[in-house]
Amino acid sequence: MLIEYLKVFLVGGVICLIAQILMDYFKLQTPYVMVTYVTSGVILSFLGVYQPIVEFGGSGATVPIIGFGYSLYNGVVKAIEQDGFMGIFTGGITATAGGITAAIFFGYIMAVIFTPKAKP
Repeated sequence: MLIEYLKVFLVGGVICLIAQILMDYFKLQTPYVMVTYVTSGVILSFLGVYQPIVEFGGSGATVPIIGFGYSLYNGVVKAIEQDGFMGIFTGGITATAGGITAAIFFGYIMAVIFTPKAKP
């Protein structure tokens, strides 16, 4: 079990390290890094590179934003197999709806419980 935790930590840490390097050394702003990661998740999944990373790193690879791109890709592929051409438009939304809903719900709950402070 400890080995699994180390794999998750290693993969998630490398993903976060790359994002931090993009922000610190290349001065990319957070939205650009997020879009780059989602797009990279889709492209790496299409090329067959990301699936072995997911198998090795588990939630360390699927929880970060790059995993969102991976989920979008897999949802579209599954929907195309089931629904044909229309799956291109519906698959990604169907596959990620639960995560998006949870993010909105828990974000709302945290905003209600805690008082946000605007930065000056």
